[in-house]
Amino acid sequence: MSKSDFILLFGNQIGYTSVLYYLFLPAAVIAYYLIPKKHRWLALLGASALFYYLLFSNRSQKLVFALSIVISWVGGLILGKLKDSSAEKRSCALSVSIILSALPLILMDGDKMLMSVAGDRYGIRNLIIPLGISFYTLQIIAYLADIYTGKAEVQKNILKYTLFVSFFPQLIQGPISRYNKLSHQLTNGNDFDPDNIGRGFRLILWGMFLKMMIADKAGIVVDTIFENSKAYRGAYSLIGGILYSIQLYADFHACTTLSQGAAYLFGIQLPDNFNHPYFSTSIKDFWRRWHMSLSFWLRDYIYIPLGGNRKGKARKYLNLMITFLVSGIWHGGTMKFVFWGLLHAVYQLIGGWTYRLRNRIWPRIGVSEDSKTRKAIQIISTFILVMFGWIIFRADHLRDGLFMIRSIFTEFSPWVLTGTYLFNLGLDQNECFVLIVSILVLFFGSRKQEQGIVIGDRIASIPIVWRYALYLLMIAVIAIFGTYGFGFNAQDFIYGGF
Repeated sequence: MSKSDFILLFGNQIGYTSVLYYLFLPAAVIAYYLIPKKHRWLALLGASALFYYLLFSNRSQKLVFALSIVISWVGGLILGKLKDSSAEKRSCALSVSIILSALPLILMDGDKMLMSVAGDRYGIRNLIIPLGISFYTLQIIAYLADIYTGKAEVQKNILKYTLFVSFFPQLIQGPISRYNKLSHQLTNGNDFDPDNIGRGFRLILWGMFLKMMIADKAGIVVDTIFENSKAYRGAYSLIGGILYSIQLYADFHACTTLSQGAAYLFGIQLPDNFNHPYFSTSIKDFWRRWHMSLSFWLRDYIYIPLGGNRKGKARKYLNLMITFLVSGIWHGGTMKFVFWGLLHAVYQLIGGWTYRLRNRIWPRIGVSEDSKTRKAIQIISTFILVMFGWIIFRADHLRDGLFMIRSIFTEFSPWVLTGTYLFNLGLDQNECFVLIVSILVLFFGSRKQEQGIVIGDRIASIPIVWRYALYLLMIAVIAIFGTYGFGFNAQDFIYGGF
């Protein structure tokens, strides 16, 4: 069957919510376990190549991706050969390798920054960049840096290195894996394990629930409010901020959960990317729980190399600002993302400066250190601060986001929260009910996991008949009440745009 026939039957997208992807994935799994163990990595490489072929229709995207792989692979070989050379020579080789490997990402973010400051007419035209470039570029940089510091061995086989960069479940939106944690899982071959198949299937179901039942539904209301921010002010802006915070988490968590689920089908474990971030008690805690593979990458390859907290408080604060500035630029490079990144740095600085003062205030108002009230206040206040940042993050422009935040305080009208006003934002009463119930399922499920109860393991322990009956029920619920059940089209994953 030709590619045009595929497009005619299944559409031209092979995203994680497409029909084509769920025909492709089991075929790849079957091929993987039919091949002798020592050659199974070739099945993964072939599947990843086919995934990229179906994902990208433009030759320039494929060329940019291939060049990134070849350049970074050669850079790794050079760093390996310079292992006993002078520090200056090795540093120069590392810098050149990273700059050349990251050049497409640098051009893309520079183009966005230029256009946001100087206008569209100054942007770089026809700059065609592959999806997932922000994620696989960081993975490449980490590989090169780890060779430089001796944390990783050079991969001399270009096909095995290509598999590390292009492994299809994590290619588009991460999580960002480290070479020494992932490479052996990809190339050694894994035995068939029914437990891994079951765990992968459960993760895929959970990811589809998050995407179809929460993210896409919340996104309809969010789009209505943010795209008409001048009309929907005050309480509407607050609702939009809360729902976007939930949408972004559910959407991104769905994508990485689907990635982990697909990887488990091959016996491969990808790192966790979220640890219930909206239960955080501070902004610092939030960044230990949110997009963890990026947070740890920024810590290990930006903050610590700059000196971390080892060179005095002033340098620590500067390093923190630089790290979050890099985070903002990575997310898009425009002024709103730069502001968002620096806002989180300011949050952390203020949090550090006021830490002792806050610890003195709590006992004076009768709140003990281990009090549930104190924890609840910390969680709610942290969520509010994060939400303000997300409003900036989602708004079309920085000034629109600031306008929405200001209107929450200056034009708040509580009557919006009553009556049928909320049913005029894209979802009717039944759809709003499904969204609210789904959010509650996420909340209470996350709360149980915070208490150490692993729900997936509990499901795996029930008798097989009831277990598969539960799976069928989940599939039916998602199919009937999810995005497609109400006639909407599944939206693109939000972080696929970064």
